[in-house]
Order: sequence, then structure tokens, then C-alpha cells
Amino acid sequence: MENDVKVEEKVEEADRLLPPQSLPSNSSSDEESESEAAYESRDKIVIVDFESPSDDDDPAAAPPFSWRKLWLFTGPGFLMSIAFLDPGNLEGDLQAGAIAGYSLLWLLMWATAMGLLIQMLSARVGVATGRHLAELCREEYPTWARYVLWSMAEIALIGADIQEVIGSAIAIQILSRGVLPLWAGVVITASDCFLFLFLENYGVRKLEAMFAVLIATMGLSFAWMFGETKPSGKELMIGILLPRLSSKTIRQAVGVVGCVIMPHNVFLHSALVQSRKIDPKRKSRVQEALNYYLIESSVALFISFMINLFVTTVFAKGFYGTEKANNIGLVNAGQYLQEKFGGGLLPILYIWGIGLLAAGQSSTITGTYAGQFIMGGFLNLRLKKWMRAVITRSCAIVPTMIVAIVFNTSEASLDVLNEWLNVLQSVQIPFALLPLLTLVSKEEVMGDFKIGPVLQRIAWTVAALVMIINGYLLLDFFVSEVNGFMFGVTVCVWTTAYVAFIVYLISHSNFLPSPWSSSSSIELPKRVTVSDS
Repeated sequence: MENDVKVEEKVEEADRLLPPQSLPSNSSSDEESESEAAYESRDKIVIVDFESPSDDDDPAAAPPFSWRKLWLFTGPGFLMSIAFLDPGNLEGDLQAGAIAGYSLLWLLMWATAMGLLIQMLSARVGVATGRHLAELCREEYPTWARYVLWSMAEIALIGADIQEVIGSAIAIQILSRGVLPLWAGVVITASDCFLFLFLENYGVRKLEAMFAVLIATMGLSFAWMFGETKPSGKELMIGILLPRLSSKTIRQAVGVVGCVIMPHNVFLHSALVQSRKIDPKRKSRVQEALNYYLIESSVALFISFMINLFVTTVFAKGFYGTEKANNIGLVNAGQYLQEKFGGGLLPILYIWGIGLLAAGQSSTITGTYAGQFIMGGFLNLRLKKWMRAVITRSCAIVPTMIVAIVFNTSEASLDVLNEWLNVLQSVQIPFALLPLLTLVSKEEVMGDFKIGPVLQRIAWTVAALVMIINGYLLLDFFVSEVNGFMFGVTVCVWTTAYVAFIVYLISHSNFLPSPWSSSSSIELPKRVTVSDS
């Protein structure tokens, strides 16, 4: 008896001293637990089976549709849609309406559809792999390329954040009747970082609810403006259904398409979908999640399309064909609206200000969110949430404060700044799209959820179209703005390096086979999809 006790004591002691043996199939999950993750397991929303609590008869088939389950999946698509409604997009809308009238509404609709395709590919990567795009880029590309991609993503995020914070500051200036200067609005907007941290501590659903309120505020504000100004319903329907494009409106058309794909938003959506607890090894659950995310993202982008349509048609009704059309921008848009349409129950100037403030605040918070995922994913940083948020916010607020002080001299200077920031966004688009298309086409990464040849060709066609359109915008801008020999030489050198890196990214993909891809690619073990049985 004593010998048995001694043996049991030795076994217990050995269990305490020796590390537990893990199965080989779980080694990858252990490595992932040591790396940066989009959401901690305890923070994720558990998806409950309302309709079919037992195992499915067909392991490969997604469970039947459930409205209650759709509600649990609703959220990430609406956060993603904020990028379609930021102040930069609103400025593109109002300029398109003022200069092109109703003629570009069809392009706005199809550009939103292209944006939906790109964002669903981003969601597909996140759900099928259980990791977000920045994390996968860290593993896919060599060190030098990874740091270039991270730098480009950060630059794009800072550029977008400057536009968003300046838009909020303009709205605060309008609502305070000019009492608060632009720099004070920047300081107030910067404090949203702490609101974000406060809400995040109470769970993902609380944060999503706040964004729902902000989107509803935008929708009601711009719908009110639409109702007050009464744009032509006939012209609106013709603009949506009849494609029209003239040489005079080509720049606005390029702007409409260019504003749809935001580089940081491609990274963001692949992380947001991981806020739901989904086992990437269960094929039916992955397919179910993709189905629900498609529905909620489609609804979210339809709402964003309607809001953009409201803004475009209001300014088409008020300023198309007038002398003010070519001079209108975010800074003076509210004043022009007030002069044109007057007051009513609530002055239209303040309605515009409320909508613009909701757009700016929501987009700056999602920018902070995206910055956390981008920095953590590329660099594999395991920092506390508050520290990452403060670092991300500081990277954007410091240059924005400088911009607010330097460019607060005139409306024209802010318009010039906005043009440069649009160019900055356009430059960064390939560095988000090309890695996404590369990864979503790889069986080693996606397993059974690798996109097929048809969808692959469609996605690459859309990406090529977006990059060509933005290339035209860049060429048009530099032809008109680049002056001086040294400046021209500098632009040529940077353009050469830029094009060379894009060629490298394309050659790295599976779409165009190249000897580069075999030498520079980091081989990943092929994902094996486990059935639900």
C-alpha cells in the first residue's frame, strides 16, 4: 500500500515538473496563442445554434438560416462600412454632385459593389484562417517586403486619419458657430481614443452599438437634407440606371471610384470578423459565417450607398451648373448650403454639421481600431490595448495638429491638402489589394476556401481597374502639380521604386507565375479542413 502511495506521489510530481504533451495537430494553435491575436478568446461572441443544436446530418453543409443567428453576426460589416462614409468620401460626393450633377450615380453604385467584393474577400481570409491580413502578410513575405508593406499601411492610415480628424474639426467649428478654431476641434476629436478604450472594455457589442448610433445619425441628417432640398426623382433614377461619362467629369468619376477602396479598411475587415467565435477547422461553420457576413455587409454597404447618394443629389440639386460648383469643399459646403436653402425647422448648416461630425468621429475611431491590428499583425506586438491605441492615435494626431495649425489660413490651402491626401491614399491601394488577392488564392493558406478561377479573375480584374483608375488620378495630379527639376527627379525615382515593388507583389502571387515567387515565398503548411463529423 505504501509503495502505491509513493508511486502516485511520484507521478503527480512528474506531472507538475514536466510540460504537458500536446498533439502534433495543435502545434500551430499553440504558436498562434503566443503571437498577436485580433481578439482574445474571452472577448469573442459565442455563436449559439438556435435552430439545430445537434450535429448536422451533412458535415459540409452550413446550418439552416436563422434570424437570431444573423443578429449575432451583425456588426463587423457596419464597422467596415464606416470607411465608405468618412469625410474624404463625403467631399468626393459633394464635388461629384456639384460638378457632374446626377450623371455619376451609376458609377457610385457599381463602385460600392466593387468595394463589397473586395471586403468580402478580406472577410473570407479572416474567417477561413482565423488570422487577419496583417498577420498573414508577416508570414507570407520576406522581412524587407513585410516592413515595406507595414510602412505603406501606416502611411495610408495616417493620411486617412488626417482627413477624418480635419472633417470632425470642421464640423465642431460649424456647430460651435466658429467659436472653436480648427486646432481645438482636432484636440477634441483626439479624445475619442479614450472613448474607444472605455467602450471596448465593456465588450464588442457595446462598441458596435455606438457605431450603429453614429451611422443612424448620419443617415437621418443627410436624409433630412435630402427631404428639405427635394432633388429630382426622375434625374436620380436616370443617373443610377443610365451610365454617362464626359471629359469634363472624368476627374470626379475617378474620385468616386478611388474613395471606395481604403487600404486600412481591407486590413480592418479581416480582423473584425474574428470577433465571433468560429472554428476555422469546421467547414460548415466557416461557410455559415461567410454567408451571414455577406448578408450583413451587403445591408451595411447599401445603407452607405444611400447616404452617399443623399449627399451627391443634394449638392447636384443646389450647385450643379453654378459658378460655385468648382469651389465647393468640406470647409465651405455648410455655408453654401445655408445660403442656397436657408433654414426651416432646423438650419441646414447645422444638419450638415451633425452628419459631418458623426462621419468624422466614427471614422477616426475605426482608424484607431485598424491601426492596432496593422501594427500588432505586422510587428507581432503583444501590447496592452490602451498602449497600442495611444501609440496609434499619437502617430496620426501629431501630424494632424501640425496640419490644422499650418493650413488653417484659407479654404484653398485645405482643399490643396485634401488633394494631396487623396493622392496618398491612391498610392497605397496596391499594397493592400495585391497581398489580399495573393493570400485568398493560395490553397496552402485558405484550404478548401481558396477562391475559384472565375472569382479569381473577377477579383483581379476589379483590382486592376481600381489601380488603373487611381493611376490616372496620380498621373493627372502630378502633371498639374509637379514643378521644378529636382522635384521632378525625386518623383521619377520614387515612381520607379514604387512600380518595381508592385511588380514584385504581382510576381509573388499565384496569378502570374514567376521564378521570383519560388525563391522569395515563405512556404506555409497546407491547411487541412476537418469536417464536423
